[in-house]
Amino acid sequence: MPARRARPAVALIAGGALLAAVIVVVVVLIVNAARSDHNPFAGQTLFVDPDSRAARAAASDAGLDEREAAARIAAVPTAIWITPEEFPPGSANEAVADIMASAGSAEALPTFVVYGITDRDCGGFSAGGLPAEAYLDWVDEIAAGLGDGASIVVLEPDSLGLAPECTNQTERTDLVRAALARFGDTAATVYLDAGHSAWLPPERIAELLRSAGVAKARGFATNVSNMQSTVDELEFARQVSAELGGAHAIIDTSRNGAGPPSDGSWCNPPGIGLGETPRAIDDPVVDAVLWVKPPGESDGTCNGGPTAGQWWPEQAVDLVANAVE
Repeated sequence: MPARRARPAVALIAGGALLAAVIVVVVVLIVNAARSDHNPFAGQTLFVDPDSRAARAAASDAGLDEREAAARIAAVPTAIWITPEEFPPGSANEAVADIMASAGSAEALPTFVVYGITDRDCGGFSAGGLPAEAYLDWVDEIAAGLGDGASIVVLEPDSLGLAPECTNQTERTDLVRAALARFGDTAATVYLDAGHSAWLPPERIAELLRSAGVAKARGFATNVSNMQSTVDELEFARQVSAELGGAHAIIDTSRNGAGPPSDGSWCNPPGIGLGETPRAIDDPVVDAVLWVKPPGESDGTCNGGPTAGQWWPEQAVDLVANAVE
């Protein structure tokens, strides 16, 4: 967010005490302006969820290859997805607060994905979500659970990218904007989802991001649950940022180590591999590469996979075998 410039003085200030007070105010404004452009990942340890599906699989009685693959994935900081199916209304506040407490004890920064918007996935493999009023109440719960601790929130993957294909584009952008507002009183750094470089053109997704209130977020996320190359996503992020006047971005590298499938498929394609491990990026636009999509969790009942979000040990083994060096 651009720094706010102080107005020039228009009159002489009499009295040393008043002058000192003005200096203090100006210093505070300058410090806050600097913080507003500070990379929220810089110098941070990212949170590793000890109760992830990968961690549970690593501790199971599965075969050795499957346990080793799960352990490799479980050791890497990965986003925690908050869905109404796993954390239904009435339970989200406590669940998120528990995760925040664990992250605080570990002195680590957690990343959450909020994924429960009305008509989620427009009836695709991840169909579901909550009615609009119930959805916003549920987001209020999540925001309350975050408390005053630092966190990262990726808000509603695919919601804007799918908007032109669904029948309710205005309602979707309005709902994302309303959900974003729920995090205004938290210490969360929020990124709206912007699809990826092989989906909507930068100017089109920028238009949707603006409609969804991206000016009140840190910026946007790209490549969530997809496999586009980091190089392509960096260029895409820079183009979208330019359209938005300098918004920041994060890139999901959880499954892009082997690059995108040649046929453009996205749902459990074979041959994909783990990508770069999460870290802050020294870049004017991209804050970090992250594992947003938990590797080893299915995209849905396609290409032999189980239900979306379920652990798929065979895919986990392939992801590790094809991992970027």
